[in-house]
Amino acid sequence: MSYRKLLFFLILIAFGYSVDAQTEVKSKVTDFLTYMPIENANVYIKNTTIGTVTNTDGRFVLNVPERHVNDTLIVSSIGYESFKVVISEFEDEEIFLEEDIASLDEVVVVAETRPKTGNDIMLRALEELPENLPYEPYLQKGFLRHKERNKKQYKWLIESAITVYDSSYESGSRRNLRINVDEIRKSYDLRDVDSLFTYSSYLKSRGMNINARSQKLRRDTITTSSLVNAIKWNDRRVNGLDVLLKGKLNLVRNANMKKALFGEDLLERHHFELDTILVDDGRKIYKIRISGGKDYVGLDTPNIYNEGFEARGWIYIYWDNYAIKRLEYELVAASDVQKRRSKSLFGTQLNHKLLITYKEYGERMYPNYFYYETPKLVKIGDRSSDREKNEEMQGVDKDEQFYYTIQEILFTEIVQDPELVSRELNKDWSDDIFSSMPYNESFWENYNVLLESEEEDQLIKDLSRRATLYRQ
Repeated sequence: MSYRKLLFFLILIAFGYSVDAQTEVKSKVTDFLTYMPIENANVYIKNTTIGTVTNTDGRFVLNVPERHVNDTLIVSSIGYESFKVVISEFEDEEIFLEEDIASLDEVVVVAETRPKTGNDIMLRALEELPENLPYEPYLQKGFLRHKERNKKQYKWLIESAITVYDSSYESGSRRNLRINVDEIRKSYDLRDVDSLFTYSSYLKSRGMNINARSQKLRRDTITTSSLVNAIKWNDRRVNGLDVLLKGKLNLVRNANMKKALFGEDLLERHHFELDTILVDDGRKIYKIRISGGKDYVGLDTPNIYNEGFEARGWIYIYWDNYAIKRLEYELVAASDVQKRRSKSLFGTQLNHKLLITYKEYGERMYPNYFYYETPKLVKIGDRSSDREKNEEMQGVDKDEQFYYTIQEILFTEIVQDPELVSRELNKDWSDDIFSSMPYNESFWENYNVLLESEEEDQLIKDLSRRATLYRQ
């Protein structure tokens, strides 16, 4: 190779490196008075869509492109004063946030025409959704962590980079929202040894009536491939990505869909009570309590009794434009049938736990973070009056009867350019998180992910060891 060609090649390499180079910013976010970690605090670069959230330990890691090292890093959490620093001057020290609360009396009496009750504020927020949610097609790049565990150990973990396309809030999500799995980071699965009840349900869906309690249904009589197909079928109907993003649980985005939980009969199933006024990054924000209404809440899950719930939680709505910033939503067993079912199968009345946060970009609110948790039955238990005695005699371990299944999605980038959106849509799209992909190390080097907590990290390491042994 000639000297000129070599020099040109080295310049290209150097230029490529300067474009892709990243600065890693990491720290822990803590309450100034209590010294307790602050979970789900927003960490982002000002005037960009680049960001992350803190984990249960209050820790985060953010990869910052070199072109943004002189920009401002903002750490914010509702009810606290925001922390701001130039990224190049930050030295990874622990971040302490101080409480910041507005006066409820000051806000309530300031204007006669403003809604005064929690119900009225919520109805106003829903009226303003067309003004506050995206109105043009866009893409979001994100990170998915889906994990399932019994009370003892992890049974499944998959981490993926995903792309979500949404044509706008005005369009129905069933046909106008698409999901693609771009890359796989981690994939460990040990569920096939537990999922006989899932297999029974799968056979029934195909017209074969097999009793899960029957002696004929044993693990050694079922091929692994058949059981894996059953598990995939169950995952997609209970907590697939499309169920979370296109269905009733995407409460705000899908408030315009038929039979939406935040739809026409909202106040029949919910009651909203104004609690106080907080501050979020210098802006006043309503904190509103969610409780049950006259009717029960249901999710209409095919072939699963997912009805008879009461809603509980909190919703945070900006004072100035009625945009929804954060939603904490739980569905608790309330009907007699659901109470008996939940106690017998899961030992808990809390069946669904959902957290959705939004970030403002270009005066519109985009999804920022999803957390969804629900128990999923994998082994059929004895539900007779002699249940505890029979299970003790049979050596049944209740801690392994069901899984806690948790999905987290962190959105890290918003793409609005019509040409880039169109180019992405011309590719083949698939939301199959089970698809086999080789690990792409260069892709993940600079991709922002959710930082594992110390407990999660240990459980994941244990799962990876057991998965390796199982494959052998």
